[in-house]
Amino acid sequence: MNAADVFTKLDIELMPDPSRTVIRPFSFDYPDAFKDGRPSRAQAVVQRVLALDPAMRTRMLRLIEKPMRERHRNADAVFRRRFEAVRGEIGEVEVDEETALLIGAYFSQEYAFESAALFNPSIVRLPDEDQTVEGGVRFVLSLRGIGEGHISSVTFRTGVWGADDQLTLDPPSAHGVPPQIEQDDDDDWVRLQCEDSQDPSETVIFPVLPSQRQGVEDLRLVNFTDHDGVKSMIGTYTAFDGTSSRQEMLRGVDMRTFDMRPLTGAMTGYKGMALFPRRIDGQFVMLGRQDNENIWLLRSDDLYTWETGAPIMGPKYPWEFVQMGNCGSPIEIDEGWLVFTHGVGMVRGYCVGACLLDKDDPSKVLMRTASPLLFPSSEQRGGYVPNVTYSCGALLKDRRILLPYAIGDEFSAFAVGAVDDLLAAMEPA
Repeated sequence: MNAADVFTKLDIELMPDPSRTVIRPFSFDYPDAFKDGRPSRAQAVVQRVLALDPAMRTRMLRLIEKPMRERHRNADAVFRRRFEAVRGEIGEVEVDEETALLIGAYFSQEYAFESAALFNPSIVRLPDEDQTVEGGVRFVLSLRGIGEGHISSVTFRTGVWGADDQLTLDPPSAHGVPPQIEQDDDDDWVRLQCEDSQDPSETVIFPVLPSQRQGVEDLRLVNFTDHDGVKSMIGTYTAFDGTSSRQEMLRGVDMRTFDMRPLTGAMTGYKGMALFPRRIDGQFVMLGRQDNENIWLLRSDDLYTWETGAPIMGPKYPWEFVQMGNCGSPIEIDEGWLVFTHGVGMVRGYCVGACLLDKDDPSKVLMRTASPLLFPSSEQRGGYVPNVTYSCGALLKDRRILLPYAIGDEFSAFAVGAVDDLLAAMEPA
């Protein structure tokens, strides 16, 4: 079978929406050369607020309350929490409730988290729910949104993949809700409480650690089942601080609580790691692209520490001569581990292919596609970053594959295909 004929593209696209915003922290300080001998800039702003007469403070709060309450269901609570968060910076000040909200507003910003792009989707079944929905499954889709400053955040959608490949996406909420952040003493581990979100599409995971200052990128979700039967939704992502990248992990306690922590070890200072959905021979296993050229297999006894790995698959065909990597976590089928891959070729063009790994020893590549399954077409070649077709994960149902994918690092689309057709399009590795 021709690889380009395996998937059928659906008439559904997810475009960036600049009207969707979230209230996130806003911090400011003087440049280092101007800090000495003066109060902090945060203290200076608060003193200016306190110097206003009460009537003016009330007037200023009323100016911001109406638009913020219209766009954000919990604006007052966010401003109040923000005031509490900056107490250590501004010193002990005794204020009434209105002034606390006003100060909180000065240390907040409304951020359009998907104003520029909505791409690099990943998809898994919704955990802890009845998965039988008129012959289909309910799923959660993660997407990378880009806003002002080219900063990446993670947002979510839900939907149903039903009988006859009918795909229904739930309308996103008009609200974006910031998580409440509980930080560990070592400042390298956080718990995100999203209890204010009434729908998964309201949850926005934006950078909260110094390692993520420029972005939380390309979440690769997987429904993981451990050896004791405990199931959890886990996602690996790239944290980018503007200079260097590292791999971090988002682990769902439930759909409203997530633990976020870095991965450690020699293999984790790179992009694009994806976790297998279960242990193999008692070990956790991941795919990566540590040398920016080949697909690597990594093993570890510890979910958070990754010290060793080795390349298992490298460029072979012209569309992948520059680089290879995974397009999400491996999918277990009867024949082995199905892995969607990306290849980089001419003019830095990204195409999507696939390979099959041995089920017992995933370091063995059994088959792979000689031609790409999805590639930038003439009508989809432009975008924020031209010539890119990319995915961070696919969903399996009854030997059918739903593959969400990004076009031009700008928007997302969907395709469906049969596992048997995909295997028929592969050749021995």
